[in-house]
Amino acid sequence: MAETCLFCNIIAGIVPATLIYQDEHVVTFNDLHPQSPQHKLIIPRQHIATLNDIKAEDTWLVGHLLKTAQHLAEQLAIAEAGYRVVMNCNRAGGQMVYHLHLHLLGGRDLSWPPG
Repeated sequence: MAETCLFCNIIAGIVPATLIYQDEHVVTFNDLHPQSPQHKLIIPRQHIATLNDIKAEDTWLVGHLLKTAQHLAEQLAIAEAGYRVVMNCNRAGGQMVYHLHLHLLGGRDLSWPPG
């Protein structure tokens, strides 16, 4: 599965993307179909297909994804005004790429409910 995964191919440099932030565990880039002025995707380098596939030993990674979102919100100057972090799971939940990822959205007032 990981060999055909779009996000794994971005991580490997096979599919081009302008990385906004990266460390040894995550990479971040702009969403191709932004839903707000700031819409970043934060993905782990480790292939995990969905939220349902997280194992106990992966919980630190989920925390790192959230900490990365916090860091980016500060860097993008949206932290104080507010932002949203979304993780979709499976088709009915809106997941389109089966590689765990967070959406960081901000830069405008975000309404509720979201979908």
